Amino acid sequence: MAWVLAFASLAAPADARAEAVELELVLAVDASSSVNRAEFDLQVTGIARAFGHPSVLNAIEAVGGNGIAVTLLQWSGTDQQKLAVPWTRVHDPDTAGSFGDAVGVAPRYVLTGGTAIGQALEAALAAFEGNGFEGRRRAIDISGDGRANVGLRPEIASQGAAAAGITINGLAILNEEPGLDRYYLDNVIGGPGAFLMTATNYDDFATAIRRKLIQEIAGAPVASREPPKTQENVEGSAQAAGNP
Repeated sequence: MAWVLAFASLAAPADARAEAVELELVLAVDASSSVNRAEFDLQVTGIARAFGHPSVLNAIEAVGGNGIAVTLLQWSGTDQQKLAVPWTRVHDPDTAGSFGDAVGVAPRYVLTGGTAIGQALEAALAAFEGNGFEGRRRAIDISGDGRANVGLRPEIASQGAAAAGITINGLAILNEEPGLDRYYLDNVIGGPGAFLMTATNYDDFATAIRRKLIQEIAGAPVASREPPKTQENVEGSAQAAGNP
């Protein structure tokens, strides 16, 4: 599969000594046919800017000097996954800014395809292998605007990741499927402390991903797994992570 080749080119050598970090995080963004260029750009721009936001920088600083390791995965169909930005240790404003810049200029490698959430989760899970880092926590942050329509059932991949102690958090973009939040709750998220946030549309993505990153980095528990229905509720529920 294409994603296997992508991982081989970006993973650390097998004999490299793993570097300790608080969190290993895969940011998996939807690049399927339902996502046009403007919508895709809103996703990556939102992520890029989040890594320069004071609240995200504060969350990174709060986890200690080891920081986090993070990578960006683009995904769509069953054999269309690509690590667009290699694993990067982020521990201060300079390294956060460098990662954000890399996200912002990365090409869109995946241009079309179905919505294979199961394969996206499998690709994210494989990305942890040989990445050169050893995190106290590991998480997959997957965003998308539709239900799986091809490939492996996402709940199977989610259960496999959860069994390995990996958390799968979701960001459901509700512009096309208003009930997608419930689908993500029932079929996608899983593992220790898993949670879901929503964006009512792509314009809301930047706020939602920023708040989601703060919570993921901090490892803060959430009071409820019930999905917020509006952007106002998204912002309110995310306050559990601090004051973004």
